[in-house]
Amino acid sequence: VYMNPEKKISKDQNAFVIAHCLLHLAFNHFNHKKLNNDLWGICCDLIAYKFLVDMKFGQPLKAIGFLLDGLPSSHEDKLYDYLNNKDFHPDLAHMGTGNYGQSGMVKSTTKHHYYPPKPKWERLFSQGLQAAVTSAVNVAGGSASDLRTSHVLKTAAEHARNWFMNHYPLLGSLANSIRIIENKDICDQYDIKVAAIDIALKEMYINPVAGLNNSEIRFVIAHELLHAGLQHDIRRQGRDPFYWNVACDYVINAWLNEMNVGSMPAYALHDPSLNGMSAESVYNTIVTDLRRLRKLATLAGQGQCDIISPKDIKWHETELGRDLDDFYRDCLSQGLEYHVQQNRGYLPQGLVEAINALAQPPIRWDVELAKWFDGQFAPLEKRRSYARMSRRQASTPNIPMPRYIANELAEQNRTYGVVLDTSGSMDRNILAKALGAIVSYSLSRDVSRIRLVFCDATTYDQGYVRPEDLAETVQVKGRGGTVLQPAITLLEQDEDFPKLGPILIITDGGCDKLTIQREHAYLMPAGQNLPFVTKGPIFRVS
Repeated sequence: VYMNPEKKISKDQNAFVIAHCLLHLAFNHFNHKKLNNDLWGICCDLIAYKFLVDMKFGQPLKAIGFLLDGLPSSHEDKLYDYLNNKDFHPDLAHMGTGNYGQSGMVKSTTKHHYYPPKPKWERLFSQGLQAAVTSAVNVAGGSASDLRTSHVLKTAAEHARNWFMNHYPLLGSLANSIRIIENKDICDQYDIKVAAIDIALKEMYINPVAGLNNSEIRFVIAHELLHAGLQHDIRRQGRDPFYWNVACDYVINAWLNEMNVGSMPAYALHDPSLNGMSAESVYNTIVTDLRRLRKLATLAGQGQCDIISPKDIKWHETELGRDLDDFYRDCLSQGLEYHVQQNRGYLPQGLVEAINALAQPPIRWDVELAKWFDGQFAPLEKRRSYARMSRRQASTPNIPMPRYIANELAEQNRTYGVVLDTSGSMDRNILAKALGAIVSYSLSRDVSRIRLVFCDATTYDQGYVRPEDLAETVQVKGRGGTVLQPAITLLEQDEDFPKLGPILIITDGGCDKLTIQREHAYLMPAGQNLPFVTKGPIFRVS
């Protein structure tokens, strides 16, 4: 193939020209009695041009493909006979790669002695088509890493992935959707000792020099797939990434041991005393011993997370337009259904419950907050009192009729405290949503007053306010640091505040450790978490 170096064309146009020339070989245009005929060259150029345009390959030098409409472009001979008997548009001669009216095919007069024998270009072209289709099928089926791979990968990781796809329906769909990358340079770049998974990119990294046998690789792949399927990146909710990763590893490894999926590597995290606990419960248990946690290691290495995720978890979309968490949830739910229907093996009850829980839509934070209010403030019971006459007393003047009235003492004690973090890190939108929810739920549950305390670097006691005034007239003071314990102590030691009155803390989590002796709950932005373990519920505002 001869290219004119003085012809300045784009990269896509260069690709089109080279492919055009190669198609003359592939379609056997040289071995024809009409080779020296200019019209034959034009016909061959038209066939090659249309082939590349239909494939949308590269960029033609001139976009005049519309001239082919109505022409018998299925075969060179038919096109030749058609154009030989009719006048055709002169621009059809521009579709070649040579000069005007000339094809790009050059018949050499030099005799060449081929050894080995001269290639059969048509056969090579058909073999190339077959190889391209085979590569596409292998990539779609997960047995090849990319289209450039000329053979099916036979690594231990690919064997293990195929085993899940063919014999283990629970994780088969996830295994088919995750791309496995076995590249030492990439693992060194991410500092991955054994394995890790990027849930957003749907890529799993396995270090080829980790020294895993076939059974251990099967265990490691199942471990990483469960991280994705159980949405451990989304469920972290502001917790420390490494400690949360460790908690999830304890839970997953216990399940895989019960299911006998491969064999657990000796360095994998496992503690029988934590069996049967959720990842959230394990996290709350292990963070009490941070000195011991620093010495632990996930499959990525000591102090490293094998759950690779961006710092700010967002809703990613798949190529199908669905949220990524919906995609993983559907894969695991369908896998569970097939696994049970086909009786493919034992599954721990905790794993089944976790998958079923993910299949249910999450409860909104305001609904959970409403349930908390219901638990704190039961509906007021009315009692009969003769101190006030009934509205129907006039109908029976000789018979006293009592009126049903609410318990005034119960109404006076129907209150709670609100500690509002007014530090500079608090988001105004979160404050507006939280205060709006507090007002509506307080009014619907007959809460007549709220004890409000603002707190940042110092405490601002606002006293008792009516719920409807909370969103209209109360002005937020301060915007300094965050020290909330003085506000808690103020409410607990105040003689005017009911001893059983609950406390609701609104904060972004960037506060000191709190000690609260009475019933309490937290309202926080989604994705944030407290720097300590708390007994009270946490409602995350989104």
